[in-house]
Amino acid sequence: MGFEVPFIGLLISLAFTALTGLYPGGIIVPSYLVLFIQEPARIAGTLIAAFLTMAVYRVSSGWLILFGRRRFVFLILVGGMWAFLWRQLLPAIFPVSLEFRVIGWVIPGLIASHLERQGIVVTTAALVTVTVLTAWVGLMMNLV
Repeated sequence: MGFEVPFIGLLISLAFTALTGLYPGGIIVPSYLVLFIQEPARIAGTLIAAFLTMAVYRVSSGWLILFGRRRFVFLILVGGMWAFLWRQLLPAIFPVSLEFRVIGWVIPGLIASHLERQGIVVTTAALVTVTVLTAWVGLMMNLV
């Protein structure tokens, strides 16, 4: 699998966003998730990190002025922090957890940004829809 599937995922994400007005956790996020479609534990770890990022944001927004770019950068940084902690601490606690990691360090923050903006149900449904559609198109073209 080369650059074809992420490119197809990007096109599907753009078309989905143009048709529905909903973002699937960021335009590029479904493409990354499809790259790890054979490793559902990594996808689950990424979603858990995104939900933890959103929880930290909601707690922190009571004390910090977070809106616009500050909010986005805060979510990306906190998502990256969760990814780093997940990678460093989880294997020490649970030795069999090597496959239960986070995809990238930006992806949880991107997902959390859209979870916060659009809502949990809407963003999750859009993310699952575009990811599955991208995987299906990749399978039909024998790329996945």
